[in-house]
Amino acid sequence: MYVQDQISQTYRQLPPLFYFPKSQLQCYGESVYSTTSKSNLLSKCNNEESPLERLTSVVAWSISTTRPTSFGVAPYNPVLGETHHVSKGNLNVLLEQVSINPPVSALHATDKKENIEMIWCQQPAPKTVKVKDTSSGKVKVIYDAKEVISGLKAPIVKDAEGVWQTESALIWGELTEAIISNDWEKAKEAKQGVEERQRKMLIERETKGEHWTPKNFLVSYSNESGLECECSPINKWVPPAPITAL
Repeated sequence: MYVQDQISQTYRQLPPLFYFPKSQLQCYGESVYSTTSKSNLLSKCNNEESPLERLTSVVAWSISTTRPTSFGVAPYNPVLGETHHVSKGNLNVLLEQVSINPPVSALHATDKKENIEMIWCQQPAPKTVKVKDTSSGKVKVIYDAKEVISGLKAPIVKDAEGVWQTESALIWGELTEAIISNDWEKAKEAKQGVEERQRKMLIERETKGEHWTPKNFLVSYSNESGLECECSPINKWVPPAPITAL
């Protein structure tokens, strides 16, 4: 996160004190899987008996997808290729940072039992969110609202060996631990380390003439400016994750 000096017109990096100890990529994922078990709002979108009840469930689920932010702090900006892979029950959620200029986060979530699939291409601009019933092919558009977060718990790592090296929790783990411990000097060093590794990989790709290719999504740009893009998952189903949400 940066602030602009209005006198010198330069951008200055904010210290770790102003960061929320979590990647923006994980925040996007939590908007899908972080709901209390008793609510089960997503499955109701398919299973309610009448069209009105199903519509009501879609509205209720859309309201649950976004949570209030903490004032004065911001999540980490995801690095290129960063991933977040979490399962909750039969719902498997996979995200990947597919671009950083422009910043684009792609999400693919599937539930084989409920026959539900969600595909997002999240950009920092107002966009619609679609829920697709894979059995009928029907797509419904919903809108973001505030997240109901009472009683939620942090996800648990059930298979440490299965966690990818690109997982948000691994990339930002040292910085998160330092922020929670109020060790701001260590947090500063950890953040600089992540950014320096990202810059080094960018230089190596440019030197070799290589172009970054996401591992889990196909990305196509929809206009000449290259600022708008569409993302589609490579695989039909998201596999169970080594990290589980309660």
